[in-house]
Amino acid sequence: MNARFVALLGSINVGSNRLKMVDLRYALEREEFEDIETVAASRNVLFLHEDMPSEGLAEKIAWIVREEFDIDSEVVVMTRSELAAAIAENPFAHGPDAGEEKFVHTMFFLDQPGPTQIKALQIDHEGRGPERIAGGTKALHIDYVEGAGPSKLTGDFITRRLGIRGTARNIRSMKRILAKMDELDSQES
Repeated sequence: MNARFVALLGSINVGSNRLKMVDLRYALEREEFEDIETVAASRNVLFLHEDMPSEGLAEKIAWIVREEFDIDSEVVVMTRSELAAAIAENPFAHGPDAGEEKFVHTMFFLDQPGPTQIKALQIDHEGRGPERIAGGTKALHIDYVEGAGPSKLTGDFITRRLGIRGTARNIRSMKRILAKMDELDSQES
């Protein structure tokens, strides 16, 4: 039985890593991915695939992108419930201290950053800006407060401090992806 997943691709359409989604769709279809759609920007790919662990699918898509397009991309794959859980666990996405959806991000990783790594990142970033940081499940939750553009808390800064690469999405995009997954699943029922 096939299940619906979302793949979040990093390092795509940045600098020289340009990738047309029609080309990616064709490459994925050749590798038994079905019902492929992009949503909330081109780096988010919804698809159906034989039900298997998300990590295996992430490795498969990263391999396809590397082999077919010569792009080394961070790829995180999640089910609907995993994406919903990531939104729910983000302390800056809801409650009285919630930030603006466009400024609240989750940076997803393939590996779990340890509490010592998160604490070191918080200490290294102290005094560099107003951002708020919290660890999550294979994720880092960030409230950019004044926007990600002017922030010194960049993806490169985070990668250097944590020693692992990831790809980030704001809460607004994550909710749009979740809604699209629900819409596609209801059409299939």
